[in-house]
Amino acid sequence: MSRPNILFIQVDQLAAQFLRSYGDPVCHAPNLDKLASEGTVFETTYCNFPLCAPSRASMATGRLCSEIGAYDNAAELPASMPTYAHYLRASGYHTALSGKMHFIGPDQHHGFETRLTPDLYPADFSWVPNWGDEGDRDTNDARAVTVAGICERSVQMDFDDLVTFHAIQHLYDLARSDDTRPFFLQVSYTHPHEPYLCQKKHWDLYEDADIALPAVPAMQADDHDAHSARLLNDFGMLDLRFSDEDIRRARRAYYGSISYLDEMIGRVLATLDATGQRENTVILFTSDHGEMLGERGMWFKKHFFEHALRIPLIISGGAFGPSRVATPASLVDLLPTFMGIAEGQGWTSPIEPLDGQDLSTLLQNPNPDRPILAEYLAEATTAPIFMVRRGAYKYVYSADDPPLLFDIEADPHERTNLAGEAAHAETGAQLQAYVLQRWDSEALRQDIMRSQQRRRLVLKGDLQTTRPRWNHGEAPGSDVTWYRGEGSYNDWAFKYLPVSESKRT
Repeated sequence: MSRPNILFIQVDQLAAQFLRSYGDPVCHAPNLDKLASEGTVFETTYCNFPLCAPSRASMATGRLCSEIGAYDNAAELPASMPTYAHYLRASGYHTALSGKMHFIGPDQHHGFETRLTPDLYPADFSWVPNWGDEGDRDTNDARAVTVAGICERSVQMDFDDLVTFHAIQHLYDLARSDDTRPFFLQVSYTHPHEPYLCQKKHWDLYEDADIALPAVPAMQADDHDAHSARLLNDFGMLDLRFSDEDIRRARRAYYGSISYLDEMIGRVLATLDATGQRENTVILFTSDHGEMLGERGMWFKKHFFEHALRIPLIISGGAFGPSRVATPASLVDLLPTFMGIAEGQGWTSPIEPLDGQDLSTLLQNPNPDRPILAEYLAEATTAPIFMVRRGAYKYVYSADDPPLLFDIEADPHERTNLAGEAAHAETGAQLQAYVLQRWDSEALRQDIMRSQQRRRLVLKGDLQTTRPRWNHGEAPGSDVTWYRGEGSYNDWAFKYLPVSESKRT
């Protein structure tokens, strides 16, 4: 049998908790349900950075963001840093990308031989933070909830339809090509990322659904941990209280977006079947991070609570048959897992140590106490924030904030912070020692602030005349549908075509 193809399907901002395969009773996603029934479901998988570009950079390189300088949504991924696309291409795979990868910098391929679409967001330093003087920023605000509902068309739909079209065409092209290499195709969508909007046909799937409100309702400002309060203040939501109707509408549209994605994914999988490539293809499905969706009164991501951090991970084909794996996993495991599929189980990098491992090795050798690490180094903080999940416990540390300690098994909704309680003092001390041994927080803080200053200077210069355009296939000043850091992001994101009155009935 020839080496297997790999189809990697990624979505944006999907919390595992909203899929049926992870216990949700409402979600309508039959293609994902079928994939889960045929493959291996990793029950506890975390992203390593709850923000788009850093999460994807860490995932692509198999290394934590603090090690590669991918600190935020405007931090360049060095062209010299090997990604899974580089490794696979060097191993003899044809590598192609259809959709969002959120690469920052002039290199928009990073090992992908073929890039089938542009990206949705700017590849330059438009979104560089400024610790200590954030000012008014133009991402994430209350409109995500207040304008949620039905729409006829949005830019995100335009993008994901384009991603699907090119992925399908690429599979047809591969099937009739003389190229005998196995393929690695990443199909990367932007849904169900906010705005929480969906088409009427997907909205109607939930007409009689009992859509639950958040398990932990909105909290008073003084009851939030320090980072939650900063985030909510940054979003302009700290003192806001959305109505139950608003929250249910946003959640229903989020479910509708998942159903839309499931339809797109079904079309890609049907093409794989139609071209006779399914039998020799391993399929992997995941998200870049999760979504709070109103839990604790919080929305979006950027925190270490389960809804923002825990993501689906389903692998079907090859060694990954129908099963469920309790051993924790994270996105840095994907590079060694892809290479294990390509070159043999238990692969390790011949170049440098990676932060992940081939997940196929966990099928026969479970390790429930395996530590999983995550970082937050972007806006709305004043110091690096680190997370360690080991066994039942999750520990969050920052030099500037009081620590958080949760027993996820006993307290899955993270209602009770155990840090400082005498009964858990030893656990907290052990996890703090782990963090302090693993990271040099002050040195990293200085590196981050220096990086921000450099990039802000570069951006200031770029804004003086014709602005460079690093995005794939675009000339400076060219007019495109996608957001390029020119004008208001929120005005761009919330500009959509409403459903006509005749279609509402």
